[in-house]
Order: sequence, then structure tokens, then C-alpha cells
Amino acid sequence: MMKRTNAETAEERAETKAFERWKQQAKKLKREVYALYFAYRDPRVPWYAKLFIACLVAYAFSPIDPIPDFIPLAGYFDELIIIPLGVALALKMIPGYILDESRKKAEALQGKPKNWAAAGVFIAIWIALAVIVVNYTIHFFR
Repeated sequence: MMKRTNAETAEERAETKAFERWKQQAKKLKREVYALYFAYRDPRVPWYAKLFIACLVAYAFSPIDPIPDFIPLAGYFDELIIIPLGVALALKMIPGYILDESRKKAEALQGKPKNWAAAGVFIAIWIALAVIVVNYTIHFFR
């Protein structure tokens, strides 16, 4: 049996710490999306912020992944770039006192709200894309 070196165990500890930090950031992002969900429902939030937040929250809470993860590189693009940047922008559109209230409500939330309407839109888009690809392929090989 090979003995592990100190460098290997230190590297494993560093990877574990990095993974734990990443998980904490993901939990924080999830809480912020919940807070945005509650802020969207607040009548004091400006209409343009509500419109942006509605799109972002529907995208984030959709039970269907709009960009499937099996697509190389693009599959994780939404989770790693689009949602965090959207959350950062949306947070700047909401007054601080409303955001504080929404964060308190988000802390109490237990389950993830599902947005089946958004899921239906994404399913319709994927079906439309499939029909276009099939139609194009049929015409290409005639």
C-alpha cells in the first residue's frame, strides 16, 4: 500500500475547502433568487425591475433546464454566468429596504417554487427548434 505524501493530503484539503466555498456561494445565490422572487411580488418595486426579475426567476426556477447540461460548455453557462450576473443586476434595481424584507421572507421559505409556465415555454422552444432542424434536414437531403 502506497503512503500518501503531505503534498497530496494538503492538495486534497485545498480542493475540499474550495468545493465547500463554492457550495456556500451556490446557497447564497439560491437565497438571493428566493429574495428576488419575493421582491417581485412587492408593489413598491419599479415595473422595469419586476419585468427583469420575472424573467430571471422564471429562468432560475424552471423545472426544465433551458440549456441542457449535456451540451458541451453551453450547458453550464446559465448556472455559472447568466444567473449570477442577472441576480447581481436585479439586486441593484431594488431599493435596499425592500430587499431586506424580501431576504427575511426568503430565509423562511422551505421549498423551491416551481414555475410550470416557464417550463412550458422552454419545452415549446425546444420542440420548435427540433421541428426546424428536422424540417431543414429533410429539405437538405432531398
